[in-house]
Formats: sequence, C-alpha cells, structure tokens
Amino acid sequence: MEQEFEIIRDQQKEVWNKFSSGWKKWDDLMMDFLQPVGDEIVRLLNPQNNDIVLDIASGTGEPGLTIASRLGAGKVILTDLAEDMLEIASENAARRNIGNIDTRVCDVSKLPFADHSFDAISCRFGFMFFPDMQLAAKEMARVLRPGGRIATAVWDIPEKNFWVTAIMGAINKNMEQPAVPPGAPGMFRCAQTGVVSDLFLKAGLTDISEVEIAGKMNCKTTDVYWNLMTDVAAPVVAALSKADEATKAKIKAEVYDLMDQKYADGNVVIDSSAIVIYAEKWS
Repeated sequence: MEQEFEIIRDQQKEVWNKFSSGWKKWDDLMMDFLQPVGDEIVRLLNPQNNDIVLDIASGTGEPGLTIASRLGAGKVILTDLAEDMLEIASENAARRNIGNIDTRVCDVSKLPFADHSFDAISCRFGFMFFPDMQLAAKEMARVLRPGGRIATAVWDIPEKNFWVTAIMGAINKNMEQPAVPPGAPGMFRCAQTGVVSDLFLKAGLTDISEVEIAGKMNCKTTDVYWNLMTDVAAPVVAALSKADEATKAKIKAEVYDLMDQKYADGNVVIDSSAIVIYAEKWS
C-alpha cells in the first residue's frame, strides 16, 4: 500500500508542477474565487501575533500569505509537494512585501517537523487529494502544539459545484472515462458531511465543527471559463488530451450551449460550495 501511495504522490507532484504555469496565469481570478473559503479559515484560526503557522498544500500561497500578513513576530511555513507552485507563492509574497514566510517542499504524510511545532495549521483544498488522509490528519495533529488550531477546506457535493460539473459532465457524456476506485483521490472525495471530521476525531483532535461556505467563480464570459478550466483543471486537460478534434469540438460546443442556457444575460458567474472543518488539539 505504501508503494501505491508513493506512486500517487509522485504523479501528483508531476501534475501540479506541470500545471503551475496555468495557475500563475489565472492566479488573480482563482484567488478571488477561493477567497471566501480562505477568509473563513483565517477567521476560525484567529492567528495571534507570535503564532508559528503551517500552511499545507499551499499552491500559489493562500491562505498562508494572508495569515502571514496578520502576524507580527510570528511566521508561516508554506508547504507543498510541487516546488514550482511554491516558487509562485514566494513571488506572490515578495510582491506583497510579506517577509515572514518560508517555503518547504514536503509530503503531508511525512512532515519534516518536530512534534508540537505549530500553533495553527491551515490547509485549503488539499485533503481530498492526499493518498492516505488518515495518516495526513495524524501528522497534522502530531506537529500541532497542545491548544493549537487547525482549519481545512474540501469541496462540497458535485450538485453544488457547477464550475466543475459543467465541463466534466460534457466530457463524461462524450468520452468513456476510466472507473475511479472507491476512495481514490479526487475533487469530491470528502464531500459527504463528516468525512474529514471523522479523520480529525481519530487523530485525537477535539472541538470539531463544519460549516458550508459559498463562493462564486467570476468568469464573466464562457470563453474565460473554458480557457481557465483547460489551463488549470488536471482532469479536464487529461481527458481532452485523449479526445480527437471532433470530440473535443463537440464537448466545447456543449459546454458553451450549457452556459448560454444557464447565463442567458452573458454574465458567467458560477456558484460553488465548500466545507470548512475546524478542530483543536488539547493533549
């Protein structure tokens, strides 16, 4: 099993490094889209002046950079599997004159930090991709100090996330997709209520709560939506790379028709829903 997890991690690292340029290109739109979730994570963690904070699956830097900007003598360690994503995070920090951060390429299942190292941990949209989610939760609990706080976010059910299902629905309708094994990493793996809460409970965390956070992907036009999703969404790019030109054109036409029906006024602002889970460590 460990070898299988290692293969998944290597694949994920390759994919995220490969897509880092797309994330950099669309960073402003994506960070605006994801901000309500990041704001809720920051609100729940309530970072204090001297806190040492770990941000896991940092990507291009959020919410770790916002947390760092609110600390005085404190510091944030941004971590990710993909060094190219962390390079963008460092660029974003420099542009915003945020100096109290470090970056560390590492695997959440083998965090290179001593026990009780951090006052708080943030992790926005990482959990559903971790090969061994329970081990990830245990590692987070291990490096958290007694009295420490953790907040993470995962995507809600597909029916509440049209920004994903619009394009993936058209792909699945027109292409035979390989069956995904139950429990395999994926967008909606943690969508059911209680999935992450149970992981936290088994890891010894307490005072666990869940809250649903709505968001809006403000694409404005279908062109922007299509270009964004075909730049940053790995499952979309992987599927379309296997399609012939006719199939690809058919999928694109169906997505555009769907958007025209749903957003008749031409203003493509797509609803989303996420679950933010909070917990504390008291032993």
